[in-house]
Amino acid sequence: MADAVEVIRAGLLKGVPHGFLGRKGGVSTGDVAGLNVGLGSGDDPAAIAENRRRATEAVLPGARLATVYQVHSPDCVVAPAEPWPDADRPHADALVTDRPGVLLGILTADCAPVLLADLEAGVVAAAHAGWKGAVGGVTDRTVEAMESLGARRERIVAAVGPCIARRSYEVDEAFHDRFLTDDEGNAVFFAAGRPGHHQFDLEAYVTARLARAGLGRVEALGLDTYSAPDRFYSFRRATHRGEPAYGRQISLIGLP
Repeated sequence: MADAVEVIRAGLLKGVPHGFLGRKGGVSTGDVAGLNVGLGSGDDPAAIAENRRRATEAVLPGARLATVYQVHSPDCVVAPAEPWPDADRPHADALVTDRPGVLLGILTADCAPVLLADLEAGVVAAAHAGWKGAVGGVTDRTVEAMESLGARRERIVAAVGPCIARRSYEVDEAFHDRFLTDDEGNAVFFAAGRPGHHQFDLEAYVTARLARAGLGRVEALGLDTYSAPDRFYSFRRATHRGEPAYGRQISLIGLP
């Protein structure tokens, strides 16, 4: 792996310390080689700690990193000025803050990371939107939490980072029917696949949910985690390859 941490930035978040990171620039080895930050990945804890330090320094040097115990829920929490110890992280899938020096982190390995900001209010947020959290409303809850700190949704801008693309995301009929039961209009996020299966566009679905919530502008980066093994971790790719472990990448946003 290259020594430098790759930081992918969104145009809409210009002026806000942020970044969608992949696997480049870390110290982990083996199946999770690179910048693996997943506490539950089975990786060497010392390597994970060093990777998290490198990630933080690449985006907001000296910041205090706040993460949650992600459970594919719609729940969002306000990060405290002094982030929780790892053992005490709340079960949630999104964080918001208006505190300078706090860096919000969301881990993914195919799910969609979403970074949001209202620059005028000085409020930022990060959300983990897997399909369960996305259909359950994690992005809506995140916007509401931002508003509780003084943000206004028409001023909020958001970016959807690297996630599994439709061409790589095959789902079955039950998955397809779950979304259409929620809203028949969700049919637009599916393309025909092999018999009894469909290809789901998670990025487009999350982007549409954000737009429907009334956000000012939304940017989708269009980066597929599954098809770029040298750049991103992917749970589905690791499963298809029969690998015993998979890494997690981190997406970060904070206030200086």
